[in-house]
Amino acid sequence: MEAAKVPRPRGEQLLDAAVRYAQDRHWDVCPGTWLEAAKGAEQCSCGDAGCPSPGAHPAGPDWAGRATGSGVAARRMWSKHPRASILLPTGRTFDAIDVPESAGFLALARMERMDIPLGPVTRTPDRRMFFFVLPGTATKVDVLVRALGWRAAAIDLVGRGDGHYVTGPPTRVGGRGAVQWARRPTSANRWLPDAGELISPLAYACAREAADARARHP
Repeated sequence: MEAAKVPRPRGEQLLDAAVRYAQDRHWDVCPGTWLEAAKGAEQCSCGDAGCPSPGAHPAGPDWAGRATGSGVAARRMWSKHPRASILLPTGRTFDAIDVPESAGFLALARMERMDIPLGPVTRTPDRRMFFFVLPGTATKVDVLVRALGWRAAAIDLVGRGDGHYVTGPPTRVGGRGAVQWARRPTSANRWLPDAGELISPLAYACAREAADARARHP
């Protein structure tokens, strides 16, 4: 009978993931804030009791400059702060298209049926999904969506490029849960799609979701 696996402490999971992203995917990683026990509860290391993303945002204004693509440097950073969130800067090795989770799953199913090549996709406890695309292509999102007859802001579709970041799994956001992979990084999706290849199904799903929301709350 095989012995049950003992779960690794969360700090080890974060460290291993950060090192793997840097070494295997060549993504830049940066440690963010983390959760600390305080008065029987958990609060963000930033000290703000009303923090909107507890334990899952940059720890200072210089976060982008501290990001590293070195596995050795990542191991050193997370060894110093084992519970630090994993921030993956966009605009470097990838950009991201940020959409509501319900629209994201609808689009994901449609793109899989159409055999559209996809990159990794994350889902957050805040019910957002991030589709990884080629770096530099998020700047085209507004124009591409407008060409389809919508405004990106009106359908809650956002391109994340230079100066932004996505939160890498298994980062936990307060008591809401952990960031997860909806589509894991694999050798098959190492080559990322252009934003233009995904924009039509994503915009359609977001527009449908926005219309449904308006119908529910006229």
